[in-house]
Amino acid sequence: MSSASAAEGGAGEFTEVVVVRHGETAWNASRIIQGHLDVELNEVGRQQAVAVARRLSNEAKPAAIYSSDLKRAAETAEIIAKACNLPNVVFDPALRERHIGDLQGLKYEDAATQRPEAYKAFLSHKRNRQIPGGGESLDQLSERCVSCLSNIVEKHQGERVILVSHGGTIRELYRHASPMKPLHGKIHNTSVSVILVSGASGRCIVKAWGDISHLKDTSVLENAFGGDKHSA
Repeated sequence: MSSASAAEGGAGEFTEVVVVRHGETAWNASRIIQGHLDVELNEVGRQQAVAVARRLSNEAKPAAIYSSDLKRAAETAEIIAKACNLPNVVFDPALRERHIGDLQGLKYEDAATQRPEAYKAFLSHKRNRQIPGGGESLDQLSERCVSCLSNIVEKHQGERVILVSHGGTIRELYRHASPMKPLHGKIHNTSVSVILVSGASGRCIVKAWGDISHLKDTSVLENAFGGDKHSA
């Protein structure tokens, strides 16, 4: 079995998808809603990216690495790719964070008063509700990121791949992989989750979720915005 194989115990039909959230940004720390706005990593975020890259370089070699094209994910992915001796990162806008419409660029604490309709839509449990200002519904977010996941699995059946994305997008991938078990808690910056996906049936197994053991020597901002059910 090759080092890139996902399977344990010979279940080679499964692709092992290692899902990593991007490192911290200054806007995460300041609780500013990012969405599709292109904010780069801060110094802590770069240290987190180095830490997760070191961890992944000591695990089975991946066949490929895919990433959102937004800077905070792209830089995280490039640091990982270098550590894992991968020649390039495949950037895909389908792995971007949810577009948050009129709320993008606002402090979360100010959103309710400055953009009340958009704020209500953002907090709505109606999955088909779009956010004013060009924002996506949860259904739209799910459709694009799950479709991207399916395309990646089709190209890499039985292999291990890394996928670098954002809190809201990762939550939708979890919802797809484990629809009967709600996700509680926060998806921290550079947390590592693992989903096994069958290329034949699309069946998913959540093997690990939200692991940040690699950050024991690096700070984790518990009150940073993003990574929870209101991630953006």
